[in-house]
Amino acid sequence: MADMAQTADGMVADDGIPLKVKLARATRRQKIRALLLVAPLGLFILLSFIWPITVMLFRSVDAPNFGKVMHRTAEVMATWNGDGVPPEGPAWKALVEDLQEARDNQTIGKAATAINFERPAARSLFTKSARHAKKIVGPPYKDQLIKIDKRWDDATLWALMKRLTPSMTSRFYANAVDRTFNAQGDIVQQPENRRIYLPLFWRTYILSAVVTLACLVLGYPVAYLLSVLPLRTSNLLMIMVLLPFWTSLLVRTTAWIAMLQTQGVVNSLLVWLGIIDDDNRMQLIFNATGTVIAMTHILLPFMILPLYSVMKTIPPSYMRAARSLGANQFTAYTRVYMPQTLPGVGAGSLLVFILAIGYYITPALVGGESGTLISNMIAYHMQKSLNWGLAAALGTLLLASVLILYGVYNRIVGVDNMKLG
Repeated sequence: MADMAQTADGMVADDGIPLKVKLARATRRQKIRALLLVAPLGLFILLSFIWPITVMLFRSVDAPNFGKVMHRTAEVMATWNGDGVPPEGPAWKALVEDLQEARDNQTIGKAATAINFERPAARSLFTKSARHAKKIVGPPYKDQLIKIDKRWDDATLWALMKRLTPSMTSRFYANAVDRTFNAQGDIVQQPENRRIYLPLFWRTYILSAVVTLACLVLGYPVAYLLSVLPLRTSNLLMIMVLLPFWTSLLVRTTAWIAMLQTQGVVNSLLVWLGIIDDDNRMQLIFNATGTVIAMTHILLPFMILPLYSVMKTIPPSYMRAARSLGANQFTAYTRVYMPQTLPGVGAGSLLVFILAIGYYITPALVGGESGTLISNMIAYHMQKSLNWGLAAALGTLLLASVLILYGVYNRIVGVDNMKLG
């Protein structure tokens, strides 16, 4: 203690700085070092997880194209009450001027695409009218536009244009649950032939649950064997379990196409064994059956590994103790061993189910019409239809459903009971 002295303010070091201050400085330096160590991970999470989700949430309600391109029409339409008849007077002049300006600026495609998402074939109406709008030099604007295309006299079209003018909208979420807006602005169900998203959501949940159950049934005995077999044998089996990770996902999926098709390996083997007739080969591909089989094969290791890591930690002496107390093998297994594996079952099931919900490559290749999942529709809108708002709304609803299921799982089972080893 020779290098410290006692003052009225407390202990001080030999350099005259209070010990409390030096301790605070040292603690602050440790916090800064710890922050710098976790900063790369935090940046990675921000850029690869938080930022994309934030962009998706914003995109699902963002729709600036129509109101920005047709800005004069948007201003006039704000005062139109949508009483079942097209507006009069200034609205037609504003529409002509917007069409002319959009044609000159080459932005008519943005407005036409935005309205085409809500009303198929409306794109041609806007592009054709924009081409002919340059010939309109004065009133009557309404008669000249109707002469170009009679669809301009439809009040529902004007009501749709009014709904499209705000830059923030909820129509993508309405479409994502098979709803739309009528001419009065009320939310109604889509026509029956256009209700596709809710059935796809239900199909996604059902097929994901079936795949999870199949992985559990197949993976549980494999994990048990891995945990009880001698080390040399279990290592060989573990290599076989991990082997799919070393093979391209596309290769594994196309291999199932070759095996499950009508003239494929599986059907030919069943015919050779006499189980089915050659004229009655089973359709195992391009349907929900092919999706379940291929996804089960691909996701099976994600079930086996959590189960194995938990089973490996269960002492064999527990089973021997149960047998010594009079329990038979089945009772000892179901009453002593199996309950201790439930954390691994929960971890594997949750992992496989969440992965299955978001799968789209395998269902796209082997699913056909009845095996397509909601993720395939999200990919379609992102890559082909370019309706990013609807894709973002579908993705947000899928994320919300996963969070709800996770909350239910936490309430019933408890995340604290989930173990990966």
